[in-house]
Amino acid sequence: MPRSRFANIRNPLLLPLMALALAGCNQPQSEAHTAPPPAPQVTVAHPVKKVVADEAEYVGRFVAVDAVEVRARVSGYLEGIHFKDGQIVKKGDLLFTIDPRPFQNVLDEARAKLEQAKANLAFAESDLARARSLVRGTTITEQSFDQRVQAKRVAEASMNGQAAAVRQAALDLEFTELRAPVTGRIGERRVSTGNLVTGGAGGNTTLLATIRSTDPIRFEFTMDETSYLRFLRVHKNASGVVANVPVKLRLIDEKGFSHEGHLDFIDNAIDRSSGAIRLRAEVPNPDGTFTPGMFARIRVPMAPPAEALLVPDTAIGTEQVRKFVLTIDGKNVAQPKYVTLGSVVDGLRVITAGLSPQDRVIINGLMRVRPGAHVAPQEGAIASAANPGQPTPTKSD
Repeated sequence: MPRSRFANIRNPLLLPLMALALAGCNQPQSEAHTAPPPAPQVTVAHPVKKVVADEAEYVGRFVAVDAVEVRARVSGYLEGIHFKDGQIVKKGDLLFTIDPRPFQNVLDEARAKLEQAKANLAFAESDLARARSLVRGTTITEQSFDQRVQAKRVAEASMNGQAAAVRQAALDLEFTELRAPVTGRIGERRVSTGNLVTGGAGGNTTLLATIRSTDPIRFEFTMDETSYLRFLRVHKNASGVVANVPVKLRLIDEKGFSHEGHLDFIDNAIDRSSGAIRLRAEVPNPDGTFTPGMFARIRVPMAPPAEALLVPDTAIGTEQVRKFVLTIDGKNVAQPKYVTLGSVVDGLRVITAGLSPQDRVIINGLMRVRPGAHVAPQEGAIASAANPGQPTPTKSD
């Protein structure tokens, strides 16, 4: 007779408890542990359809249209400064004054010599006139007449030389007043009053200040070769010229592209080292907000406005190098669709290929779903800041 499993238990009170425990262990598992988990809840919506203007976005710097170094044309001691550092000066405003007294003396001396030359010329002309009448009567020789003709010509040359000296002295006196050659913002003064300023046309002249024009201002940026070819095919006219293409800009602390301008220059060669070409836009700057050297972003139209589909970036997944969205079929099963991404429009991503307007895209809960899984969809809507049907600018990542 087999021995019971409770034979070694000496306390008879524990036998019923042990029997109940073993009976519970031999029962089948509860049905609640084998039931499948509920389908995850997700939000689905159709992609937004709207007309967008394909525009590429680039980073560049502002540069002045005119940048001038103010240098003296004559040497002398600086007598006066007539501006405040950093102020806006207009073309023709007086900036610096060099002591004019030595140049005034030179001008007075040149004028005196000019008067003397005029007197010599007058005497030579009258002497020549008398000689003509004497030659007709054979009173003087031909040699004497030729000498008087020569004297008149020498007097004329001397007068012309003295007249040139007067003009040069007057010009040097005028150069003692340095005026603004362009309208713009002037920098800080480099020399204080009382210092000797070296002028002239050589390379050792004294730099007094710099002026940079502010309105209008230019914006320079570069475009890669592929984008340039795409841009060129859209905007080149029959003569092969690209002119007055409208652009929009924003500063680094701004959210919208609220500043407008137009392209006014495209370089004639692509840089070999970078493979990019330089472009330039001209932008109005009446309030002086834009400063040379300042960074900004620019949007350049790359294609005419066209209809496109848009979804939020949160609805886009990544599989190695491919991008996909999850769509819901008629049986509420998540199906992946591999898509090609475009630009960003008001926070939404343009889908250039792989999606249709009838697709129901998971826009919320993407991380809770796997391809082929059943879901519990809830209808939602994709929010967009732009009005449907209106051309909307885009930007590149």
